[in-house]
Amino acid sequence: MEREELGAFLRHRREQLRPADVGLVGGARRRAVGLRRDEVALLADMSTDYYERIEQGRGPRPSPSMLGAIARALRLTLDERDHIYLLAGQQPPSRHESFGYADAGLMYVLDAVAPSVPAHICDDLSTVVAQNPLNVALLGPIDQAPGRRRNFLWCWFTDPQLRARYLPEQHETLSRDYVADLRATLGQRHLDDEVRALVAELSAASAEFRDVWARQEVAVRRATRKVILHPEVGRLDLECDVVISPPSGQRLVLFRPQPGSGTGERLEMLAVLGTQTFSKH
Repeated sequence: MEREELGAFLRHRREQLRPADVGLVGGARRRAVGLRRDEVALLADMSTDYYERIEQGRGPRPSPSMLGAIARALRLTLDERDHIYLLAGQQPPSRHESFGYADAGLMYVLDAVAPSVPAHICDDLSTVVAQNPLNVALLGPIDQAPGRRRNFLWCWFTDPQLRARYLPEQHETLSRDYVADLRATLGQRHLDDEVRALVAELSAASAEFRDVWARQEVAVRRATRKVILHPEVGRLDLECDVVISPPSGQRLVLFRPQPGSGTGERLEMLAVLGTQTFSKH
C-alpha cells in the first residue's frame, strides 16, 4: 500500500473541489481551500477521523467499499477511482461494479437538478448508488439500504410498501419493462455471475418475477410515464428519463413532471416536506 501517495492524491483532489461542486453550501466566511476533510467524510458516510488518517498516510488499509465511498465523495473519474484502489493495494472493481461508487459526470447532473427534479443513479443491474434529496423524499433512502435492498428491481418485486407508491394499473407494464431490461443486461454482460445471481435470487423470492422472466422479453429501458401516489403530496404524473453514461454504463434516472398535471407544484411541496415521511416509520 502506497500510503503517502494515496494521501497526497486524495488531498489534491479534495482541494480542487468547491462545496457547490458536490451540492454543499460553502458559507461566506470560508477559509479552507476546496472541501474540508469533514465535508468529504460526510459525503462518504464515514468518520472525519477515519478519513483524516487515510489522507495523512496512516491508519489501516481502507476496504474496497470505503474506497468506493471516497471516490464518490470526491467525484473521481473511473480512471482516478482505479488509481486510488491500486495505491491502497486493492484490486480495482470491474467497470460494471459500483461498490457504492457513482459516475462523476452523472453525479454532477444529479447535484445540478437536485432542487426541483427527483433523480437517482443506478448501475446496469438497477442497484442504486446515489440519490438526490428529492428522490429520497419520493422513493425512500434506497442507496443507504443494506444488501439487495439497494437494488430497485429487488425492492419492486419484494417490497409491497415501495410498490404501493405506484399506480396499480401500471404494475404489470412496469414489471415487464424492468425484467425486459434486465434480460438485455444479461446478454450484454455475457451471462456473468453477478447477473445470474440476481436473477436466481429474484426467481427464488418472487413468483411474479418468475412468470415475467419466462416471457423472454428483451428491451433496454428508456423513457416511460409513471404515476406515483405519494402519501404526503398525492398523485404525481411523471416522465421518467434514463440517461446512460458510456464510460461506466451507469444510469441517471430523472423524474420530470408531466406538463399541465400540477405535478411541478406538488414536487415543490415535497421538497419542503423533505424526508420526514420516512422518519416516521
